[in-house]
Amino acid sequence: MNPVQTTPQQNRLDAPRRRADARRNHERVFAAALEVFEEFGLQGTVPQVAERADVGKATVYRSYPTKEDLVEAVVEHRLAELERITAPALAEAEPTRTFDTYVLLLFENLARDRLLSEVLAEGRSTAYTGPLLDRLAALMEEARTAGRIRPDANPLDLRVVLCGMCLQLVNLAERDPALWRRYGQLTLQALRP
Repeated sequence: MNPVQTTPQQNRLDAPRRRADARRNHERVFAAALEVFEEFGLQGTVPQVAERADVGKATVYRSYPTKEDLVEAVVEHRLAELERITAPALAEAEPTRTFDTYVLLLFENLARDRLLSEVLAEGRSTAYTGPLLDRLAALMEEARTAGRIRPDANPLDLRVVLCGMCLQLVNLAERDPALWRRYGQLTLQALRP
């Protein structure tokens, strides 16, 4: 049996269809990754993503060579969503209210986002969590300058309190937004003068 021969013209005609299939697979993989990591957090696996996307593992690895690459893409997406949600809080004119509102919105969103809460619970500043922690530190500094935060409070204090709260809530498998909001309020109280 002879293999089917294709001409260069046939290959050129098939290329857009293959690219469209690859794009659709990439979108399915990413959508599946959002679901898997929302459900399982950092314990989610590439095989789970592949199964949910109804593709092979190799298809996942073509778009994301490592699990870390996939996690990073999902975290970046979640942080962009958080940015959109918190934008109105950042428009507040009064620094204390801005910081308070931002922290409470952050905690409420972390309750629904297992992956992002687990990443923050690690407490490390990474390429994708660093900007969030930097923003929180800058907002805290504005509130501290206005006299609404302890004068000795610093970014490490904020990270220890905020990430410590996240760590415990993650370890306790708590997902209730009202409970997370309460701990957001306790975080703010811990930083008050």
